[in-house]
Amino acid sequence: LNMKLSWLMMCAEILFLNPVTAECNVTSQTVTCDESGKKLHTIPISLCQSVTKLSLKNNTITLNDNDKKVLQRLTNLTELYLNENVITVLYNNSFCNLAKLKILDISNNYITTVHQAAFAGLNQLSKLNLFHNHITQLDSDVFTSLKSLTVLNLQDNLLKSFHIKSSFKLITIVLAGNPWNCSCDLLDLQKWLTTFNVTMENENNTVCAFPNTQKIISIRTAVIQTTDCGLKKKSLETIVTSTSANKIKSFASLTFLSPSNNATGNNGTRAELPLLGKSWTFLVGVLGFVLSTTLLIFTAIKCPTWYRYLISYSHRRLEENDSEMFEQEFSADMNSFPIVSGTNDENSIVIFEKTHALVPEEDGFIEDKYIDTHGIPEES
Repeated sequence: LNMKLSWLMMCAEILFLNPVTAECNVTSQTVTCDESGKKLHTIPISLCQSVTKLSLKNNTITLNDNDKKVLQRLTNLTELYLNENVITVLYNNSFCNLAKLKILDISNNYITTVHQAAFAGLNQLSKLNLFHNHITQLDSDVFTSLKSLTVLNLQDNLLKSFHIKSSFKLITIVLAGNPWNCSCDLLDLQKWLTTFNVTMENENNTVCAFPNTQKIISIRTAVIQTTDCGLKKKSLETIVTSTSANKIKSFASLTFLSPSNNATGNNGTRAELPLLGKSWTFLVGVLGFVLSTTLLIFTAIKCPTWYRYLISYSHRRLEENDSEMFEQEFSADMNSFPIVSGTNDENSIVIFEKTHALVPEEDGFIEDKYIDTHGIPEES
């Protein structure tokens, strides 16, 4: 008791010293700031950590990052009232440290989006009030972490369907005032309500808005043709499959086409891409061309004998300026002959002249320079 009194005195001192929360009503461990007329824009940072019940009704709080930091310090909270504020989005981990919280009221705000992990960490939460907001869609995993939840109020929102998992269990739910579409999308909710025998408050006003044949009929008893749902599901799968196939075909066509297929034609119009059914022939042709070219190059490198023979097999006519070179070569060969005894230089010269005289006029062919000149008879 002394500890509680000391905490109370400390909190009261902080509140009165702070001009923002000076007019909040503080009784025991309850702080009420809904009649101060201050129109608080943020949650006061001077709140005592021992507070168990906090009411911030009728203000202009948006639940921004600073507000979430303040709430994370209030680990002893069991009741939190943020109704009649200007909250538009419930982000992930907005109440992550409030493990003891049992009642959360966020009704009469402007909430349009609830993130999947918005209520993470609220293990003891038993009552959640989202009445009168602008919620159009809820993920099926939003409430699955709330193992202790027994009462859920979603009245007066903009929900047309609600996919709910069978593991989610409640005692009471309020769904009136939503434009429910009693078609295949509502089949999961209807089965869940029937299977677990959940109490649906204000059931007479929880009726179908669409289709026209189901108006003014409770969503629990509305007739939904399961056969139609099967056909719709099958057709949806077919559409998805065909769309995926078309994407694959387009990708394959773009992959196997050569750049020339995208060039413009002679008439100035862009050539059409070939169909997927003929792309394999184009691919085979390209592969055949590449393989044949590679084979020829490989043969030329590994077996060079045939083209060496072709290159070495070449002839040419004797040019006029080649006669001097021929005489020089012939003279060099004559020097290699044995010298006959009893002859002088003059006779040698005569022999050379006579031998040279036997050379016929050039007729374009090369004479054999190794003809034995000693066997030629001398002229008398």
